[in-house]
Amino acid sequence: MPDRPFLTTKQAAYRLGLSQATLERMRVRGDGPPFMAISVRRIIYDIDVLDAWARSRTFRSTSEYAA
Repeated sequence: MPDRPFLTTKQAAYRLGLSQATLERMRVRGDGPPFMAISVRRIIYDIDVLDAWARSRTFRSTSEYAA
C-alpha cells in the first residue's frame, strides 16, 4: 500500500485557506477537521480526510449552516 500523505498544521491551514492559529483554535474547540496526535507536539492531518472534511462543508445558502 502506498504511503498516505500527511500534512502538518501549517500545511493543512494553508491548504484550507486558514491561518494556523485558526486551525489550532478549531482543534481545541472540536469543530475542525479530524487530526492525528502522534505526540503532544506532533499533530498531523491525513490529506484525504482533510479534503473530505472541507467538501462536507459545502452549502447552497448561508441559512443552511450556523456560522
